[in-house]
Amino acid sequence: MLAATLVATVVGRAVAQTDSLAPPSGLSASDRPNDVGTAIVLKWKLSPDDRSDKSPRLVTGYEIARFAKGEPEREVVGEAPYGVDRFIDQQCTPGVPYRYEVAAVGPAEARSPPAVLPQPIRAVRQWFDRSRAWFAVILLLVCGAVVWFTRLAHSGRKLYIREIAGLAAIGEAVGRATEMGRPCLFVPGIQDMNEIATVAGINILSHVSRTVAEYDATIVVPTSRSLVMTAAREAVQAACLTAGRPEAYDENQIYYVTDEQFAYVAHVTGYMVREQPAACFYAGTFFAESLILAETGNLVGALQIAGTAEASQLPFFVAACDYTLIGEELFAASAYLSGEPDQLGSLKGQDAGKLLAAAILIAGCTLATLAAFSGPGSAAQSLLVFLKDTILGRGGLG
Repeated sequence: MLAATLVATVVGRAVAQTDSLAPPSGLSASDRPNDVGTAIVLKWKLSPDDRSDKSPRLVTGYEIARFAKGEPEREVVGEAPYGVDRFIDQQCTPGVPYRYEVAAVGPAEARSPPAVLPQPIRAVRQWFDRSRAWFAVILLLVCGAVVWFTRLAHSGRKLYIREIAGLAAIGEAVGRATEMGRPCLFVPGIQDMNEIATVAGINILSHVSRTVAEYDATIVVPTSRSLVMTAAREAVQAACLTAGRPEAYDENQIYYVTDEQFAYVAHVTGYMVREQPAACFYAGTFFAESLILAETGNLVGALQIAGTAEASQLPFFVAACDYTLIGEELFAASAYLSGEPDQLGSLKGQDAGKLLAAAILIAGCTLATLAAFSGPGSAAQSLLVFLKDTILGRGGLG
């Protein structure tokens, strides 16, 4: 009997606690800006019982539920911990009206009456993310620079492009092979045509092949991908036609070996030892085989020109080759060699973008240094925050 009395007392207290738990108030909702219309932001005033000076806490959190139009049952969409007065519902459907309610919850399944949203709210899909307006400004500046330099190039204005030693030495390498009566070897990397470095390598092959045809030399192109072989054949044939020597094209000198990395390298190095080419060109994507190829070429006394965007392989090419196209020089090669206005304009426009990025970096470092000396609240600190949170962040134009 005593046990039953205690249980009834505890249950009665829990029920009383549930009935007396004060609800939150002032529930409001708004569409989250700058999104695709899938989120609604809810805000409310905390329950008067949500206090930290009471132990144990009467309010342990808040339950957020919603009613969608045409759906009679409420759907619980999330919970917020005590002391938090906002929640973002990120599972909305654009254009669908929702009604929300928020109730305070406590121990022993205590639950307050809900605070109800006065009127339905819809999530709206935004056309533009205005928080990234500065990114749009920077993008317009870079694209505008590309268009401007392209127009200058088409008008006949000479655009300065610094000399790339490795590309300038192509004639020297082919001429040396011609004098020695030995072939030129071109290795377009070990990746397929979906790699931009391989495409850049084929562009360089086109120029090398034209020079080879003009010098009446021989070029050999072993490939590790069948599509690369096809692209290489097309490039060499077009180069021979451009040079006025279509008879110089021999498709048998451009062939597929194998997709296997070191089997391919074994074939290429074997060819180098047997035939001892006087000029070796490596342009594309390379990995562990870079040092093997470069050292073998160095062993046979070939003049070697290499280019890759793989930073981990560049030291090996630099150490063993005569000339190395470092990183972006590989991608600039096509514009450098062709002198085509659209490519030159794009190259110069990208340079303008890099100058802008460097200017922002220098400005940020300078402001951070000045803010460290001048302390919080200074003009340098305010400008630094504006640079970080607005220009480079999501603060919009304001």
